[in-house]
Amino acid sequence: MSTVQDKIETKVGLLIVASLVVVLWGGLAEIVPLFFQTSTTTPVDGLKPYTALQLEGRDIYIREGCVGCHSQMIRPFRAETERYGHYSVAGEFVYDHPFLWGSKRTGPDLARVGGRYSDDWHRAHLNNPRDVVPESIMPNFPWLLKNDLDGSNIQTKMKALRIVGVPYTDEQIKNAPAQLKGKKEIDAVIAYLQSLGTHVKMTR
Repeated sequence: MSTVQDKIETKVGLLIVASLVVVLWGGLAEIVPLFFQTSTTTPVDGLKPYTALQLEGRDIYIREGCVGCHSQMIRPFRAETERYGHYSVAGEFVYDHPFLWGSKRTGPDLARVGGRYSDDWHRAHLNNPRDVVPESIMPNFPWLLKNDLDGSNIQTKMKALRIVGVPYTDEQIKNAPAQLKGKKEIDAVIAYLQSLGTHVKMTR
């Protein structure tokens, strides 16, 4: 007498249908609960949207490919928390579009770098990393100190981000161009780096 398994395995059509049912069920079991898990969609206490200057700095950070060498996600392992600080939580990244978690650490993780170094340190480091970290293999970014910040589309960016849930007010959007006036690209990048990990107060 043939078993149920024999019947399924010897009939291709039935095998395909059974396989689809299993895959669909497994997918639903993993995906549906996420719609009810507020910890991944609710901002942690103290989280604020990036200012206009920080937002421009973030875009320059993306433009220069910094995420290719620096992650922004501390995993919950002792070796990581001892070095970088409190592990990252989903609610910290609610206003990040796109996420910059990264997947490679040629350089250190930057999730908690805000406030660890002075603005002058960052300025020297971005101009020539070897001036402050002799063993660094990071490339120089001297043009950031020379390039004027182009904030011509900052209001458009902030309006677009508001559509996807970043709570920018009309006043913040209106005043954004004035905050960027007379700034260099280096000012924006430093403002962004100094904000990382500082919106959320956590202890190790």
